[in-house]
Amino acid sequence: MRDIRPNARTAALGTAGALVAATLMAGAVVAPTASATSGGAGQDREMRGAAIAAERAAKAGIDWQDCPADWGLEKPIQCGYVTVPLDYARPHGKQIKIAVDRIGNTGTKKERQGALIYNPGGPGGSGLRFPRRVTTKAPLWAKTAKAYDFVGFDPRGVGHSAPISCMDPQEFVKAPKADPVPDTEADKLAQIKLAREYADGCYERSGEMLPYMTTPNTVRDLDVIRAALGEKKLNYLGVSYGTYIGAVYGTLFPGHVRRMVVDSVVNPSREKIWYQANLDQDVAFEGRWKDWQDWVAANDATFHLGTTRAAVQAKWLDLRATAKKSPLGGVVGPAELISFFQSAPYYDSSWIPVATVFSKYVAGDTQALIDAAAPDMSDLAGNASAENGNAVYTAVECTDAKWPTSWRTWNRDNTRLHKDHPFMTWANAWMNLPCATWPVKQQTPVDVKTKKGLPGVLIVQSEHDAATPYEGAVALHKRFKGSRLITEKDAGSHGVTGLVNPCVNDRVDAYLLTGKLDARDVTCAPHATPKP
Repeated sequence: MRDIRPNARTAALGTAGALVAATLMAGAVVAPTASATSGGAGQDREMRGAAIAAERAAKAGIDWQDCPADWGLEKPIQCGYVTVPLDYARPHGKQIKIAVDRIGNTGTKKERQGALIYNPGGPGGSGLRFPRRVTTKAPLWAKTAKAYDFVGFDPRGVGHSAPISCMDPQEFVKAPKADPVPDTEADKLAQIKLAREYADGCYERSGEMLPYMTTPNTVRDLDVIRAALGEKKLNYLGVSYGTYIGAVYGTLFPGHVRRMVVDSVVNPSREKIWYQANLDQDVAFEGRWKDWQDWVAANDATFHLGTTRAAVQAKWLDLRATAKKSPLGGVVGPAELISFFQSAPYYDSSWIPVATVFSKYVAGDTQALIDAAAPDMSDLAGNASAENGNAVYTAVECTDAKWPTSWRTWNRDNTRLHKDHPFMTWANAWMNLPCATWPVKQQTPVDVKTKKGLPGVLIVQSEHDAATPYEGAVALHKRFKGSRLITEKDAGSHGVTGLVNPCVNDRVDAYLLTGKLDARDVTCAPHATPKP
């Protein structure tokens, strides 16, 4: 479910290789509702621990300062830390610090409705850039910014929040990697060995954190952040994996939710988290890959890649075969190509850049593709961030849920899927295979459902989303009674709330500003298709 695109073994389930006055404080802690603790004695202890941590955080507040220079966050954005237990079952045990940032609402004191906390997805994505929507004057968010402080955070394990690692970052980004599509049993055995070594590396480098790198713990951290901000209830915007954080928060802390927007929804079904969700994604990626090829063909006058989908696909296969035989520039093979090209089925904003680079390659300019797809070995900070993001992605998905431990199961399912969905299937399989030999106990996912006190949640989804297929939004809509679903029809970009589509944008604004939901679900026409 990865939707942030580091280089190398990359991205989205990618290739083989996220001080308030004391008078406000009393209202900042709400004890968990009884129904929130229905997951057995272990969860009861963790929920009690979360209440203790939230009470502590409400008293401590956040010591806001100018952000460190190397965080890339300009004034007047402020940064700070919130202290949380590593293990909520032991709230007085080892603590870790969660990095947070904020920018105050742009409207008057009277217009202010509290803090809006954001998560961009991943697992492994940082939300710290969210307040920059104010400093960069992003027009879509101008109305919401009048009413809310914009608050971002690095989830546990990410970035500046007790970051984890599974291998040396320079080794992680090194290219070329093996072609994800195996030709022989020996190719599969080599990938199995890499996956096992990666899982072992996670334990060697980050073993203390791994058992606690779960979505429910990130959700508890989110509630502690809410309390530290002096907020009685949570206003939340989650995209992609951030929707699963929202779904679990709404289940564990239903009475703490004020407003919640979830955009591009992970299917919260226990049967889907996380093995089946990844298989579903392979199917959806193939469909969206074809949508992009149709668009490229329709714009042949610009890109000269063929006037039919079949012609564009033939050029892709030719490029892939060429790079397999002899990696471009010695570094760009099929794995690196998938990492680069997969951004097109992910985001419409990548349609033109990816097609342009592809077009240049076919016209004889190989360097543009090398520059776009090869890792930058000199970018030490970027490579460390990419490795950290992948480590968190792996740790959360592998620890959240039980995965098949039999290679026979993986081999059967991915061989079958690859036949009709070859674009992403094997790349995705190898990215997730460390979960088959994961060295810490794998949990049982939370049973996402409506509990007493949960208000109406706004769900936004495009119909042909590749990373989080549409069925996920329908599934959450059914589980959260009183929710409303906005469907962007005949569209497939991942992350709808950031796109210009007044039918969506106006409803998101209305909900965040007034709490208003439509009387029934809404279908919106698609946003504008990119024009080269």
